[in-house]
Amino acid sequence: MYTKREKIKFRIRKKISGTAERPRLSIFRSNNEIYCQLIDDVAGKTLCAASTKGNKGITGNKTERAKAIGTMIAKQALSMNVTSIVFDRGGYLYHGRVKALAESAREGGLVF
Repeated sequence: MYTKREKIKFRIRKKISGTAERPRLSIFRSNNEIYCQLIDDVAGKTLCAASTKGNKGITGNKTERAKAIGTMIAKQALSMNVTSIVFDRGGYLYHGRVKALAESAREGGLVF
């Protein structure tokens, strides 16, 4: 059937949705990488994305790399005139890498 994280993810996604004015910041965390994207659920489009995969300039441990990705997604969003977002933690606990990414995105200028 579904894993525990998938059930939590479905429960979260019932409550939140992204629009063009306030897109959803979705996070996926694998063992080695972290991915995030801003999604307009009404149009069904990804507005921008950032990940540690393929970015050779990002160094440090996994938490430090997540902070760099949070800053990167904030810069991309601000260049598209998006300041307010909805945060989707993807069924993960708000802890560790997910928390680091969210806090650096807030420091980068995103409001959620």
